[in-house]
Amino acid sequence: MVKLHDQTLRDAHQSLLATRMRTEHMLPILEKMDQVGFFSMEVWGGATFDVPIRFLNEDPWDRLKAIKSRVKHTPLQMLERAMNIVAYSNFPDDVLKEFIHYAHKDGIDNFRIFDALNDRRNLKGPIDAVKAEGGHAQGCVSYTISPVHTSQFFVDLFKDLQKMGCDSVAIKDMSGILTPQAAVAIVTGSKDSGVKVPIDIHTHCTSGLAMMTYMKAIEAGAEIVDTNISSISGGTAQPPAESMVAALQGTPYDTGYDLKLLNEIRDYFLDIWYKYQHLHNIDNLLYDPSVTFHQIPGGMLSNYRNQLLQQKAADKFPLLIKEIPVVREELGYPPLVTPTSQIVGYQAFLNVMFGRYKNIAKETKDYVKGMYGKPPGEIKPRIYETVLGPNWRDEVITARPADLLEPRMKLAREELEKDGLIKKPEDVLTYVLYPQVGLKFLKGEAKAEFMGDMLPIKKVAADVPPAPKKFPMSYRITVNNVDHEVVQSSETSIRVNGKDYSVSVAGAHAQAVPSQPVSASVTQGTHVIKAPILGNILKIKVTVGQVVKNDQVIATLEAMKMENDILAPRDGTITAIHIREGQEVQEGVPMFTMG
Repeated sequence: MVKLHDQTLRDAHQSLLATRMRTEHMLPILEKMDQVGFFSMEVWGGATFDVPIRFLNEDPWDRLKAIKSRVKHTPLQMLERAMNIVAYSNFPDDVLKEFIHYAHKDGIDNFRIFDALNDRRNLKGPIDAVKAEGGHAQGCVSYTISPVHTSQFFVDLFKDLQKMGCDSVAIKDMSGILTPQAAVAIVTGSKDSGVKVPIDIHTHCTSGLAMMTYMKAIEAGAEIVDTNISSISGGTAQPPAESMVAALQGTPYDTGYDLKLLNEIRDYFLDIWYKYQHLHNIDNLLYDPSVTFHQIPGGMLSNYRNQLLQQKAADKFPLLIKEIPVVREELGYPPLVTPTSQIVGYQAFLNVMFGRYKNIAKETKDYVKGMYGKPPGEIKPRIYETVLGPNWRDEVITARPADLLEPRMKLAREELEKDGLIKKPEDVLTYVLYPQVGLKFLKGEAKAEFMGDMLPIKKVAADVPPAPKKFPMSYRITVNNVDHEVVQSSETSIRVNGKDYSVSVAGAHAQAVPSQPVSASVTQGTHVIKAPILGNILKIKVTVGQVVKNDQVIATLEAMKMENDILAPRDGTITAIHIREGQEVQEGVPMFTMG
């Protein structure tokens, strides 16, 4: 018998709906899902911690407790990013242990633990913490294709994960590039090498290989495969559960699941799918066999399409797809999974926008230093020097990154207590993991980009009014066989192919007039420093009147979840600051004036 691990409430909407499913749309169907008999249901972790506090004004801890109160029989699972936990950089051991404690206490039974670099040092701490709490530790390998990632590489890692005490192991193929032959080689090799714990296969439908890969892996001995309810499946997400159940019926691998019950669940999620039609992107539902070359994960593909639209750089998408594999090779073939997918992808984005390594993200520097772990392959000296400078050998570390970090929980707790912001112990973890976004959320200053009652009641039809307009709204329009990217930021403002227009409406006629570019009044000898891209101001590091040196860091700008140092373009004095910490700024907006 084969078991299915359901990912509808985590990876499905992370891959196809930008992780925006609200808790209120999950709760009504949970009792039925609990009756299916899934091996486990993944409902937490990954981006489902970050997105609720950033965009939905929802507490992820409250979501977990609410789900657990309705799911009485099926184990709940989370995706845990090793020493990154649910964020994008390593944390010290005190944070990790406290997070695992409260995640388990609030409802998580199974922890799928992966490290982006497959660094065993980063995997051991979370596995030990989960076992100490009495949870199920599923050790995970981040699958990728490169000269250093052979089948034997993954077999050896599975053997080590079993020795570390894992209760099951999983192949995490985040890009949909695992072929049937490779799956057979890894599963068979693992079984022959003494791996006795259950093997779980996770993939995406992006390349079109997924269902074939699952069947061959099952025949080779895999006991679990990952699926979604069909209403939110396929494309950049996982295969449909109902199809797998039907395919295995009457075979030695029969799941024994009730297809009628699964179809009732499908009908529920079909209504949910149409509620989020403003996030639908046909490109995310198309097969893309080219993923076997660029290896970009499904969720990353869909997110970058949305983020490039927000950055007003949608036309750069083809260049970005070509640049990502080049940067990945230069950085030693890291698997493209969080956070290395963001690091590689964002550095590729900066290369496309500003020239190769003209702008280098803080996370790229930390990665090359070794602050995320040991790169799987070789980084050439020229890349070390380009990223870290001529004294790069003094910068690179070889220790376990977390060993270099100071404990954080005690100090964070004191900071929140001082401001009276702790309502429950988990709030401290929210703040530690996401200091800027988490603090804003805990202060009650977060705004939901939409509420449940703003979404359609059912599939849009002639007699059903559409959901209220939510700006910005993105369109793709074809005129004379030429595609145009249109972003409407308000009723009277649009951007076509990167150029701004204001729209005046008179009767049935509308006229688009080019907007005036952003300008600032600059006196002789002054210099205005503008935002290079859309982002949020994380930190302002100078004051008015301060003398600064050329290339001194004067602010930190967060864009696409990565940090960018804003540098002084020359020696001078800061004469004006036009921004504040926590502010979102558009590309071209004045940030500082220098004299």
